[in-house]
Amino acid sequence: MSVDVVSFEEGEAALDWMGVVRAIEAGHRLARPRMADMLLRRGADTLLNRTAWIDGLGLAAKVCTIFPANAAQGKPTIGGAVNLMSDADGALEAVIDFHLVTKWKTAADSLLGALRLARRDAREVLVVGAGTVARSLIEAYGAGFPEARFTVWNRSRAGAERIAAARPGVAVADDLEAAVRAADIVACATMSITPLIRGEWLRPGQHLDLIGAYRPDMREADDAAILRARVFCDARESVVGHIGEIADPVARGVIGPGHVIADHYEPAAMARRGDGEITLFKNGGGAHLDLMVSRHILEAWRARR
Repeated sequence: MSVDVVSFEEGEAALDWMGVVRAIEAGHRLARPRMADMLLRRGADTLLNRTAWIDGLGLAAKVCTIFPANAAQGKPTIGGAVNLMSDADGALEAVIDFHLVTKWKTAADSLLGALRLARRDAREVLVVGAGTVARSLIEAYGAGFPEARFTVWNRSRAGAERIAAARPGVAVADDLEAAVRAADIVACATMSITPLIRGEWLRPGQHLDLIGAYRPDMREADDAAILRARVFCDARESVVGHIGEIADPVARGVIGPGHVIADHYEPAAMARRGDGEITLFKNGGGAHLDLMVSRHILEAWRARR
């Protein structure tokens, strides 16, 4: 059996944001996944292996390296690949570009969360961070909220200005607090260890989308934000005990594990109760999403051949 190799350019040409959202929704109608992560660290460098198996969909093993110091040398800070295997016999079906899978599953996961939890009339979207994920969020949220207006805040204004220069109509914010207070949706995609978003800044009706934290020692929002919001995530298994955004306040007794109300496997419960509440979605980016999106990418890519 031949193994398909899907490049970033060929795979991306076959995709659209709402199609990927629908694929994630469909994947969550199957059985919950079996998942395992392995995290190795050497100082600031990280090797993250994420694996998932969903009956009826297949198996995926995603290998990710994160070397922050590469940026100073003009090298990519993140690399890796996704191996997609058959559910029927375990055979390797495809090797898919890591960046392709990560881009589309990360932003589409957040978009699905916002479509379920944000106010229908949300227009002002603040993106915190100016990396690759931030650019993808503007694309994805623009597809799901066609009337959205975007503002970007970044620790380095130059990074935000580069995004604005590439995307006419995107504004740059200098004051994070003021930008958060003015937004309907706040989407954070940073590598922050300490919280950037303070609960005291939030106002009724907002939706907070937290993406960047992927380790137990990482936080993008403080305890006050977690306490003020009704909290949801993409999958309890990959978030509650593993990612600092939830694991840290649970460990310190600030909240209990039950503070997370629902995940994508509980769509009926994953809903806004009224226009005045604050909702928070923690995008854990688990391997089950890599599997769902990789399967969709392979099928879409094959359909174009």
